[in-house]
Amino acid sequence: MPTILRLANFRFHFYSNEGNEPPHIHVRCSDGECKLWLEPVVLASNRGIAPHDLREIERLVFENKQTLLDKYHEYHDL
Repeated sequence: MPTILRLANFRFHFYSNEGNEPPHIHVRCSDGECKLWLEPVVLASNRGIAPHDLREIERLVFENKQTLLDKYHEYHDL
């Protein structure tokens, strides 16, 4: 479960066994975890994260989208 970024109280990561899905990122915080597709950036699932935190996570994903995509492909396209 490689960690890609740590921003604020959020940890951005992906699971190594999900390379057969479209590019996405998981984000964990103390309240739960969510998953966002990266192309386009869309919330795929949420377990326990409050709406105001989801908006902040989405903003951070947009700001770091290229880095997240690069790391996703770097890891899964081996």
